[in-house]
Amino acid sequence: MENEKKKIIENLEKIATIVRKEIIEMLVQAGSGHTAGSLSMVEILVAMYFNLLKHDPLNPDWEERDRLILSHGHTCPALYAVLAEAGYFPKNELQTLRKFGSALQGHPHREWLKGIETSSGPLGSGLSQAVGMALADRIDYFSRLNVAGCPSGGKEKFFCCLMSDGEIQCGQTWEALMLAGKEKLSNLIAIIDRNNIQISGETEKVLPLNPLRDKLEAFNWQVLEIDGHNFEQIIESITIAKKTSELSLEERHPTVVIAYTIPGKGFPEFENDYHWHGKVPSK
Repeated sequence: MENEKKKIIENLEKIATIVRKEIIEMLVQAGSGHTAGSLSMVEILVAMYFNLLKHDPLNPDWEERDRLILSHGHTCPALYAVLAEAGYFPKNELQTLRKFGSALQGHPHREWLKGIETSSGPLGSGLSQAVGMALADRIDYFSRLNVAGCPSGGKEKFFCCLMSDGEIQCGQTWEALMLAGKEKLSNLIAIIDRNNIQISGETEKVLPLNPLRDKLEAFNWQVLEIDGHNFEQIIESITIAKKTSELSLEERHPTVVIAYTIPGKGFPEFENDYHWHGKVPSK
């Protein structure tokens, strides 16, 4: 069992290295984009698409798939690289990032690329979209149950919303948190990329978020804190979050994972420097 687990982690680490290389090549080719956040999200996205999500690259519209909503759409180079690595589209298309007419725009466009669940752009709206999707699916799920309470078809899906810490400063985020807590949406998992920077500086200097855990728990969410670059911790946290759906209806709750990450992870020239939020490396 331990050997198998080790092999899984080693494979994920190899994929993450490939993805980081592709992100840099994409950004250099495009000449614009967002470096720091794209690099801080790599392990989370790799774990999702190569271990945790129920999905099928050959059947992107599979009804029973889990949904991943990228709320901070400017980190899409990481998502694009992972989707290509997973087989959603040819990897040579990565070099078309931000080009006129490309399906790989600076923010994801749902109608242009398979595997993209929502279009994004305005920060702070992704969690509201995810809450709506999770609530709608919860209603559909219970409508499929017969009178005896046994499933009459299909299983509950999970909706995973990836968010930046900076966008939590948007009021809409807290409205979504409040509704999800009230509805006990155990099929909803939010992951906050806690890299502590935004375009104008450090989050705690621009508009402080702490004590973040206490605030989220006050909105009736289960809160987990992890190293966002540690595959074992990422996998364990999502596994714990999914088990919430096995509880009684009264005990259920949505889960938020605060993933502490390093902006620009993997490149000492970029790490922990907010100037690289919206800047790209030169050739």
